[in-house]
Amino acid sequence: MNALGWLVLLSALTPLVVLILARTRMVGWVHAGLLGVQLLLLLAMTGPVIGGATVPGWTLSVMGWQLQWRLDASGWFFALITLGAALASTCYAAGEWGERHRAAGGRLGLLHASVALNVFAMLMLLLSGDLISLFLGWELVSWASYLLMLVAGGVARETAMRYITYAMVGAMAIFAGVVLLLQQAGTPDFAAVIAVVPRLGSGELGLLVLLFASGFGVKMGLLPFHLWQAGAYAETPGPGAAFLGAISSRMGLFAILVVLVKLIGIARLDALSLGQLPVDARDLLAWVAVFTIIFPTYTAMRQNDARYLLAWHGIGQGGYMLLGIILGDALGSAGGILHVFNYASCQAALFLAVTAVVHRTGTADLNRLGGLVVRMPLTFLTLLIGIIGLAGLPPMNGFVSKWMIYRDLIEQGRPLLFLGTVIGTLGTILSVYKLIHNMFLGQLRLEHDKVHEAPWSMLAPMLVLATVILLSGVMPGIPLAWVAAVQEAVGLPVLQSTLGGVDRAGGSLDMLWVFGVMLYGFGIGALLFYGAGRAKRVHQLDNYAGGHFLSSDVRYQYSDNFYAGLMRLIGGWYRGSFAWAERAIASLVDFASVLMQALYRRANGEAWAMLASVLLLWVVV
Repeated sequence: MNALGWLVLLSALTPLVVLILARTRMVGWVHAGLLGVQLLLLLAMTGPVIGGATVPGWTLSVMGWQLQWRLDASGWFFALITLGAALASTCYAAGEWGERHRAAGGRLGLLHASVALNVFAMLMLLLSGDLISLFLGWELVSWASYLLMLVAGGVARETAMRYITYAMVGAMAIFAGVVLLLQQAGTPDFAAVIAVVPRLGSGELGLLVLLFASGFGVKMGLLPFHLWQAGAYAETPGPGAAFLGAISSRMGLFAILVVLVKLIGIARLDALSLGQLPVDARDLLAWVAVFTIIFPTYTAMRQNDARYLLAWHGIGQGGYMLLGIILGDALGSAGGILHVFNYASCQAALFLAVTAVVHRTGTADLNRLGGLVVRMPLTFLTLLIGIIGLAGLPPMNGFVSKWMIYRDLIEQGRPLLFLGTVIGTLGTILSVYKLIHNMFLGQLRLEHDKVHEAPWSMLAPMLVLATVILLSGVMPGIPLAWVAAVQEAVGLPVLQSTLGGVDRAGGSLDMLWVFGVMLYGFGIGALLFYGAGRAKRVHQLDNYAGGHFLSSDVRYQYSDNFYAGLMRLIGGWYRGSFAWAERAIASLVDFASVLMQALYRRANGEAWAMLASVLLLWVVV
């Protein structure tokens, strides 16, 4: 058995081991150890995979179909992020956070088992080598995610039900697309599908793109299929939310890379016209990506719960990834793929930092926090590094991937798409500033005067992720080498990179120089500030501003109703259009959820489900 076989076997056994040890205090550390071994097994395959080879797995014959599982560069890249996010989240939950969660009645063992099951399901999807194994992996991921969302109970059950309703509808669309391709190719093998796609007519190809883009878009949270995601991720217990937010929805992007990019091809999307409309399928997907960037990002700015703010940003950042890939050339697609890695590290760090604040203060309400920088400085540092990366500012890694997408939009002559991404970035900067200001800056509240820093079991994963964000921003050539292998695996042009970034005739980026200049500037500023010898440190409740001494009875904290002026300007438009559309879509989803529950709870629910599937296939086929 090769390293891939041992990896899959260990991943399959991990949920069982965790369930056996669920009631013990060591369950978290055992889980973390098993994930660490899995990560080492994956890293052992780095050389061959990044070099362009495919690590063989196994083949299974089912009803005459040959199902295949193997590991190429694209699967390796997403598996690396999956195991890294799972390991960080598990270590975080293994210590004090997990003990308090268990003491409060939380099902810690089930939380660990759910994360382990999600890792196994994602690996099965990422290793798929044909259409049927891809669909089976997709369904495993959907139901494993549903289980993790259910762990918290309460409100989480409602959000999980909304998610699985979306997921089942998306799965039907994907299944219909798989059936159509099987009819044309006669086999689920990827090579046969690639060979048959050029012979498809525009109508058949258009239907396939619609089915797959819609089905995979549900998992990604693309507009208009995004309304399930924020609540489902935010209501999941902290470390679980960090794991889901970092990688779960990116399984949709992986499937888009495999099916729309590798099997169908960017060139076919570019040539696929949409009736009398002046856009093609590629343009339509690009605009879906841009609107996915803008609307959820500004919805995030309106959130007063830190968890929901981050969850809404997770939707918007997926738009950057899809947009970069749809651009289709070396620079843009590299930016989109790299942003998967960059965003995962930032989002995981941010969710864990917010969870640490909740752990110490008991609240995620941004209107009830403030001034925690003096009580939780390392958590503040993690959040600061994470929001700089999420906002796409130097020297963190998010700047590199967004710069590549911006630069490619300019080079391709797409000013409106470029403007849309800039508008989205502006919203990101405003909302993440609200996050850090309302939690850590301003006046410390009296009820938090005795708050202490998070324990090291929680700080260590956060600081490791913060280090990854900084180092991969200063030396982006390391993850860009992985990205280049992914581009080659899915048939995209390959970007040539340097340790500091990219060196191109149309525009270069060297983050080593950028970081050096910034470090020099901040060093001079620090020397002037601290070298003057006139600074005086005072307590947050013994301060002076605006002609008044600030004591504990004077509130000098403008956290409540942050950006009130901006909300007045856009509030009418938001309530009159976007909010109305959200309510309409949510009502339809709730109605579908009630209908599906009624069908499945009947004695002959299986017959009804089969009838619905047959009718859907009859319509599309």
